[in-house]
Amino acid sequence: MNLGDKKPEKKPLYVYYIIAIVVIFLLNFLVVPTIQEGSIITTDYSTFLNNVDRGNVTDVTVDGDYIYYVARKDGRDVECKTVAMDDPNLVERLRQAGVNMQEAEPARQSLFLSIILSYVIPIAIFILLGRWLSKKMMSSMGDGPGGMMSFGKSNAKVYVKSTSGIKFADVAGEDEAKELLTEIVDYLHNPHKYAEIGASMPKGALLVGPPGTGKTLLAKAVAGEAEVPFFSISGSEFVEMFVGMGAAKVRDLFKQANEKAPCIVFIDEIDTIGKKRDGGGFSGNDEREQTLNQLLTEMDGFDGSKGVVILAATNRPDSLDPALLRPGRFDRRIPVELPDLQGREEILKVHAKKIKIADTVRFDEIAKAAAGASGAELANIVNEAALRAVRDGRKFATQADFEESIEVVIAGYQKKNRVLSNKEKLIVAYHEIGHALVAAKQTDSAPVHKITIIPRTSGALGYTMQVDEKEHFLMSKEELENKIATFTGGRAAEELIFHTITTGASNDIEQATRIARAMITRYGMSDEFDMVAMENVTNPYLGGDSSLACSFETQTVLDKKVVDLVSGQHQKALKILQDNIGKLHELAKYLYEHETITGEEFMKILEAPMPELQQN
Repeated sequence: MNLGDKKPEKKPLYVYYIIAIVVIFLLNFLVVPTIQEGSIITTDYSTFLNNVDRGNVTDVTVDGDYIYYVARKDGRDVECKTVAMDDPNLVERLRQAGVNMQEAEPARQSLFLSIILSYVIPIAIFILLGRWLSKKMMSSMGDGPGGMMSFGKSNAKVYVKSTSGIKFADVAGEDEAKELLTEIVDYLHNPHKYAEIGASMPKGALLVGPPGTGKTLLAKAVAGEAEVPFFSISGSEFVEMFVGMGAAKVRDLFKQANEKAPCIVFIDEIDTIGKKRDGGGFSGNDEREQTLNQLLTEMDGFDGSKGVVILAATNRPDSLDPALLRPGRFDRRIPVELPDLQGREEILKVHAKKIKIADTVRFDEIAKAAAGASGAELANIVNEAALRAVRDGRKFATQADFEESIEVVIAGYQKKNRVLSNKEKLIVAYHEIGHALVAAKQTDSAPVHKITIIPRTSGALGYTMQVDEKEHFLMSKEELENKIATFTGGRAAEELIFHTITTGASNDIEQATRIARAMITRYGMSDEFDMVAMENVTNPYLGGDSSLACSFETQTVLDKKVVDLVSGQHQKALKILQDNIGKLHELAKYLYEHETITGEEFMKILEAPMPELQQN
């Protein structure tokens, strides 16, 4: 390019602002005063007094050394001015003549200030507002995060390496997952050990498990242990309005990862972009499919020896495309399941370090009562215990706080504004004792831990809590049948005592039906269907969506088997309560009066001999 072709540089914007201000000053001091002064007639002081005496002056304004007045001449008003004199009688003279006197007008006091307020400041505000809007539009159309022209840029959050980040010690209850991930950390620290033997680390590891089990926390712990940069992005952030933008973000993410290698890339909720592609070749979302194809290509293309490890997490592994799960991409599948009894105890201890607790707190008992809770729920239980201690004015959490917090997570807070009538309270008492008594009189049932008839915010008017002494991973047919009988015990007590039924057993009916149907369709616990699966379950980590896989004729038979199974256990519950009706009355009366019974109190009353009067 020749120097002669070079375009002249534009002057900075502030130069034009200075020119505009100079022009305004010149107008103010040269043009405006001339216009202003040219319309006013100058007279001497004696003429002014003569006009006052004749009644020709209507308004007078004293402004410094000048007196401005309006005189009537030839039937019209003329603006005049005269030099002010030291005249002590002027005010009285003007009052007698009926002249209107007033202070100097602000415009005449400071014409320059008037121009500034009327013209300069509004113009400056509009200029500054325009510049701000222009910058915002440029940033939204530029390369900034979320900008219109930043569709191709990755929104991944980058956490630089830090020795004070999350470590494996901060993650409890997932020993197997930590063991599998420790190997990845070792590879990032000592890649030569694996190169010597010819081994290569998996390019990707997929963390699968229910929500709240700590998949994201484990990924951050890997980065914290390895002390390498950590890229974190959600699968939904790849999805854009325009086709091809998601694929561009994938390319940019892997480009950044290669530049900062060794590093860890974590894609949360990968099922958002990694769902199975349609078999017919026609996809309802071309953008998602292009993003998935780009992800597959990038995972094939990058050099694993650089130390770039791809971690991903999902709750729906069964929905992922098989191409993502083949060797060379996500080679390693790491289950992050709900913690067992020991894991729950360890998680509680980790979170309890953040609060003040009493020395008498037994985490083993709390872990037993919180069976089936995830790590996130256990953290919530600890926090609820601390909040309850604060509400009660204590400086540390006790065992009772933790037990109440479990009930808060399970059933909600106590609903103090809901007051049951005496009749409804009595029905609920017999209903809950019916559950507890049927459970206690069956050999393969979990012991009763607590019974209450205090309404909860979840809608429950009462509940019976059972806690197993040990962790159970298998359940026999007899144990499942006993659970169904326990669920029907509340309705059975209502029928036996009040000779009617209420709506209070709605949840019990759902639970009993669900167990009975699973026994027949999934567990093969019926003689007629034997070991044939009648139901398919998908999304097991999200509660499980089931669909029947049998003919309509078989469904009719299946429904009859479910009804017979639940009905048989209902009759068993009625018989148990009939045989122990004295204890049913005694326990219901105690619960009605105290509203809450512990497991120890329940068993003490149940095992005590019946008084003669009550036996009759």
